[in-house]
Amino acid sequence: MADRPKSNKEKVIILGAGPNRIGQGIEFDYACVHASLALREAGYESIMVNCNPETVSTDYDISDRLYFEPLTLEDILEIVTTEKPKGVIVQLGGQTPLNLALDLEDNGVHILGTKPEKIDQAEDRKLFKILLDKLGLKQPPSDTASSFEEAAGIAKRIGYPILVRPSYVLGGRAMEIVYNEEHLSEYLKYAVAASSERPVLIDRFLEDATEVDVDAISDGKTTLLAGIMEHIEEAGIHSGDSAMVLPPHSLSYKTITQIREATYSLAAELEVIGLMNIQFAVKDDELYILEVNPRASRTIPFVSKTIGIPLAKLATRIMLGEKLEKIGFAKEIWPPYTAVKESVFPFNRFLGVDAVLGPEMRSTGEVMGIDTEFGLAYAKSQLAAGTKLPLKGNVFISVKNKDKPAAAAIGRKLKNLGFDILATRGTASALIAAAGIPVKEVLKISEGRPNIMDYVKNGEVQLIINTPSGVKPRKDTVSIRAVAVAHNIPLITTIPGAQAAVSAISKLRQGHFSVTSLQTYYHALAKTTIT
Repeated sequence: MADRPKSNKEKVIILGAGPNRIGQGIEFDYACVHASLALREAGYESIMVNCNPETVSTDYDISDRLYFEPLTLEDILEIVTTEKPKGVIVQLGGQTPLNLALDLEDNGVHILGTKPEKIDQAEDRKLFKILLDKLGLKQPPSDTASSFEEAAGIAKRIGYPILVRPSYVLGGRAMEIVYNEEHLSEYLKYAVAASSERPVLIDRFLEDATEVDVDAISDGKTTLLAGIMEHIEEAGIHSGDSAMVLPPHSLSYKTITQIREATYSLAAELEVIGLMNIQFAVKDDELYILEVNPRASRTIPFVSKTIGIPLAKLATRIMLGEKLEKIGFAKEIWPPYTAVKESVFPFNRFLGVDAVLGPEMRSTGEVMGIDTEFGLAYAKSQLAAGTKLPLKGNVFISVKNKDKPAAAAIGRKLKNLGFDILATRGTASALIAAAGIPVKEVLKISEGRPNIMDYVKNGEVQLIINTPSGVKPRKDTVSIRAVAVAHNIPLITTIPGAQAAVSAISKLRQGHFSVTSLQTYYHALAKTTIT
């Protein structure tokens, strides 16, 4: 083999995200590509390490050099020995390269950006708790367990429901909300084998909380919020699956101020250089920290497109030593329009799979809708995701007991918009009693014929609102959701999602729907910066 041409440029290695699977966002590849382009623009030789042929980062013209190798310590050390780079970027490829940061540094590799010991401080549960206590920030009660007995004791102490998950996983894999000790025993028996080497993480699950994602960028001295994203679905739905709205549309000024202050404090304490993502939960006007990731998040492309700032490119320049003010991003941007990120799911490729959302990520992509108001932005996001919200017809509603008061208000709004309401016996009684609207009662699948499945198959249902009930999904509700997917009927499995859909339908019925380019929206940004 011929010798490679020698280069006089300094080299920087970027670690990609590795193989993809359902429930692992490709958004990290976006960040890696932007980093490579930024390196080349800055006069460096960019070296990409990734092993997925379906990514843009492995295209021949993205980087100066590509190593199609596994993202393991041994392989990366061999590449570092060969290339002798100025440093390695680990914060743009998701959790996989981040997990290697400490070991790489221990082997003499210079990590660009946030220091590995600070990354570990955010990743290690005990160190992170000490950090939050120091800053006076709250988090849900949590602990780690290495056995069922230990886990059961923790659950009794902090109270059910709990969120349980294995250590160091991607996309919320094997994450589950557990409601009692029997459920916990099943989880530890079939989903995860807990041990001292692989402890299970246990958090008190905050029911009915609003989850919030924050992306920020810091140069070690100045920190700026890039975006505060309010989840449309309640806490408990994985952030990669939940629809999000930017700017937040229902958070109070007090809560937004607390979020901003907490972000600045965490960035300073972790000495962040580059990107950082924080997941908050808001319950009863109290702010809780769920997780801090000193790296690029899967929402970076969405935020970048919303505010017109290439965050991954800027973060790369910061890791090389530049400052935010010098590169032209010195003020927080608060858009005068609304952007909604919606996830795209593969359920129509796996007929019979339950299409309910939960803490384990199941999406395979995402889309974006922008408009001057929330209802239309949400409608556009649904259309882009392949969901055509109906403007008339029948809506089938079947929800768990806890959701029936909210479902009554939704049913009343839909009736006022001209829809007819179908419901199973329990939900129908609740809607009639609370909302006073006419509801046609339909049979469950197990109650005889014609039942809800017959209505769906005959094309007599245009929208389904069905929230799962119980620890285990009932066979009836799983079948309803599966047949909705099979017949391409819009399916909503959360109350906040249903409320957003009603808002969108209301706006669509008014006939105001226009398409505007991103560039046109960007022209309005100059007037909305916050110092």
